[in-house]
Amino acid sequence: MKIETAVPSQFERLVAIWESSVRATHHFLQESDIAALRPLLLNAYLPNLRVVIARDETGVIHGFLGVDENRIEMLFVDDVSRGKGVGKLLLKYAIEHFGANEVDVNEQNPQGVAFYRHMGFEQVGRSALDGQGNPFPLLHMRLGE
Repeated sequence: MKIETAVPSQFERLVAIWESSVRATHHFLQESDIAALRPLLLNAYLPNLRVVIARDETGVIHGFLGVDENRIEMLFVDDVSRGKGVGKLLLKYAIEHFGANEVDVNEQNPQGVAFYRHMGFEQVGRSALDGQGNPFPLLHMRLGE
């Protein structure tokens, strides 16, 4: 598995990975939430972040990560590839190459919270609303020393 910088022509695939991952882990989201987020991801978020992909030797993209300065803004792994080390590979890359040490995780995504805790992140705060003002609490986490 290689980590590479994403290019805009791959963004449609990244949105498909995002949707696959969200449907497997973000059970609190309604169809209308997913539909509202899809164009934001494609047109606002991905173009404005430093995005890297995890791609296998056949060229298939299995996951991606987006960072802004030291903050991980998104990390998603295709549902069929979850549990195979893709997320860990992407996260370690972001920590080592970008100095990433902060992330917000949906409190209602226990798998995501457990993943970041396992990787050494600790909760340092909580918000009752997500970035769009929806009642999906966020846990603010920081990489432990």
